[in-house]
Amino acid sequence: MAAEFDALVIGAGPAGTAAAIRLADSGWRVVIVEQHAFPRRKVCGECIAAGNLPLLDELGVGPRFRHLAGPELIKVGWLRGQSTSVADLPPCDTGDYSWGRTLAREQLDTLLLDRARQLGATILQPIKARRVSGVPGNFTCDLGAAGTVRARFIIDAHGSWELPPPFPGVAVDAPRALRTAHRDSDLLAFKATFNGASLAPGLLPVLSFDGGYGGLVATGAGRVTLACCIRRDALRACRALLPGQTAGAAVEAHLRRHCRGVEEAIRHATLEGPWLAVGPLCPGIRVRGQPGVFRVGNAAGESHPLIGEGISMALQSAFMLTQLLTRQPAAMIDGRCSASLQRTYAAVWRKAFAQRLRLAAVYAHVAMRPGLAAAASGLLRRRPGWLTTAARLAGKARRADMASIPTEEAP
Repeated sequence: MAAEFDALVIGAGPAGTAAAIRLADSGWRVVIVEQHAFPRRKVCGECIAAGNLPLLDELGVGPRFRHLAGPELIKVGWLRGQSTSVADLPPCDTGDYSWGRTLAREQLDTLLLDRARQLGATILQPIKARRVSGVPGNFTCDLGAAGTVRARFIIDAHGSWELPPPFPGVAVDAPRALRTAHRDSDLLAFKATFNGASLAPGLLPVLSFDGGYGGLVATGAGRVTLACCIRRDALRACRALLPGQTAGAAVEAHLRRHCRGVEEAIRHATLEGPWLAVGPLCPGIRVRGQPGVFRVGNAAGESHPLIGEGISMALQSAFMLTQLLTRQPAAMIDGRCSASLQRTYAAVWRKAFAQRLRLAAVYAHVAMRPGLAAAASGLLRRRPGWLTTAARLAGKARRADMASIPTEEAP
């Protein structure tokens, strides 16, 4: 095919589709290129904090999301060894929603992509964006056997463990996750879905164990997701205890042994499909791209998933960017304008998320380092209310404020 668009979105996760929905709803010509067929399971978060639920309403998927989602998240827990501490999650005190919800990624991603299609966005799937050439206002994307598409600008929403297509004049910006050299400190991510688990409704437990951290969450329809990140050296040690077993089976056995709460939750549950694994994790900020190429979601920056803010950050970054882009006609997005927009967007993104990324890193290291985790467990047994404070600091009671984005002056 050969076609022209205002915006080419690479990647159909929550960030890419949210951006496409917003632009298409503003009358822009949008094409989404996604290399995987949907629905598909993915090793990514499934929690959306209460303050971000109004964004789903603005995207036009709120009622359907609430019908499919798991129970409201009203409690937070800390599970380590034989210790369990539970406290109230802080409610969002502004807006229409007090508590966060969860939904399996295969459902959420499909829901958002269908909405983009309904608004007139062109969906090319499963097709891989192979190479981008050109300049702001006149980009061409090579789709292999599917031909090419032209667009005035690019929204890069590729996933954490995928290479973006090469862009003109820029070396491939591969995250550390795709390097060939392995380190003992690499964090590898695992995820599985269980049916019939006994997780208390509305509880969001954090898992702490030597060399890793994780979480349990109910995603609706009687399903519970168990996800974790584990250091490569810790994974090697637990696999040595189960020679011949898959890495996922070894991780599950390790979690059952070292988190009593996990064993109690999935003792009588059945595994739905295989364990998924990706990695290593690559937290950090990568928001600043070249003129005409705007990064959203994990392509812009990635947090340790312990705080469960990945989808919220994806949605917010898409709203930030599109609020800036739609302040002028698509025809004005040339090199000079896009460079100015890029600077403003990067500054807004950092102001919104940089502190959250640093806090998530602190929480992650507390959870997986034996000495710090043992001290945290003792403190939380005596003062479980610190879990509420930690959740509030992580943004669980904060409403996404898209009205604070500064006005972009014409260059």
